[in-house]
Amino acid sequence: MQKFVHGLAAIAALSVAGAAHAQSSSTPFDGPSVGVQGGWEQTNVRNPTTDLGIAPIKRHHDTGVVGGFVGYDKQVVPGVVLGAQAEVNLPIDSSFSRNGVQIDPKRSIDLSARAGYLVTPATLLYVRGGYANERVGTRIAANGVTLSGSESRDGWLVGGGVERMITDKVSARLEYRYTDLSNGDGKFDRHQVLAGIAYRF
Repeated sequence: MQKFVHGLAAIAALSVAGAAHAQSSSTPFDGPSVGVQGGWEQTNVRNPTTDLGIAPIKRHHDTGVVGGFVGYDKQVVPGVVLGAQAEVNLPIDSSFSRNGVQIDPKRSIDLSARAGYLVTPATLLYVRGGYANERVGTRIAANGVTLSGSESRDGWLVGGGVERMITDKVSARLEYRYTDLSNGDGKFDRHQVLAGIAYRF
């Protein structure tokens, strides 16, 4: 009888250990990743303050955007994932103008953190927030004089999305993001819808 009890205890211990190993090995959102993304971008400006002064323009401009990112995620408690990401994005047709003013967003560098919840073992819902920097060219022509310059605009971003594992190492995501790059009383902001593919190491 004693040997039988010891045998049951050993089987139970192995079962618990196996279940714990299966749970830990089924955590795909844990570790480094690299990826590419692309989608839609809209820039909105209203008399933005620039290095050349206030640019008298009010317009929104839609274009495509492509980019790449590196990230790191960690499941801190069961179901909860925290992560960080660095990325570079390039608009496809960025320049727009009105009334002698031209605005040309060239590239953006975003550094952000995210917090997510695993609605299934392979599906992560998340929110994102962080720092944004966009390189922007400006040209103002008035009274026969043309001024031009290029500046880096600092701002902040917030957004959210869903990411799902499609293989053991590859995930797909869809995300909406709002970025505020305003300076002073003017308006300079950006809306994006981005689809991405990531490879997880």
